[in-house]
Amino acid sequence: MRKTAMLLTLALFALASTSHAGTLANVTLPDTIQVGSTTLVLNGMGLRTKYMVKVYVAGLYLAQKSSDPAAILKPDVTKRIVMHFVRDVSKNQLTDGFTESFENNTPDAAKTLKPDIDRLFSALDAVKDGEEVTFTYVPGTGTSVAIAGKVKVTIAGPSFADLIFSVWLGPKPPNAGLKKGILGQ
Repeated sequence: MRKTAMLLTLALFALASTSHAGTLANVTLPDTIQVGSTTLVLNGMGLRTKYMVKVYVAGLYLAQKSSDPAAILKPDVTKRIVMHFVRDVSKNQLTDGFTESFENNTPDAAKTLKPDIDRLFSALDAVKDGEEVTFTYVPGTGTSVAIAGKVKVTIAGPSFADLIFSVWLGPKPPNAGLKKGILGQ
């Protein structure tokens, strides 16, 4: 009886601790993260699919929740997008996906920010199922790109952050459900 009560208590504690996280396609992301002295909250999660194949779950973290893409892109504030991959993806697949998204969402910026895009592409690596690529923008510092927890490059300026976050928040995201999900809709 005592063991049963203890197991029940542990199970309830486990449920309570995981209820404070978002889950989508068997991927769980924490409800809050700390970036320096700023606490960011999980705004929403979305699933990236290509030809009906699950590629990654994205989570958008902001200082305060918002469902307005323009309001999220506009301010010069700390934010993060997490791409949790649910399959292996090559470096070429990553760069092709970003190239297409830049051309679809921010063609002018893609031209003017080509040196920054080249730095991003040179820092990218293939990712494996279960690994994460994160883009974290911090005002005054820039956008840090981390793969599997290791920062690969930091690119200064809010213009590059706008370019990156427009991939998911621009008029032509990789897929509509992904955008709706990260906007918490």
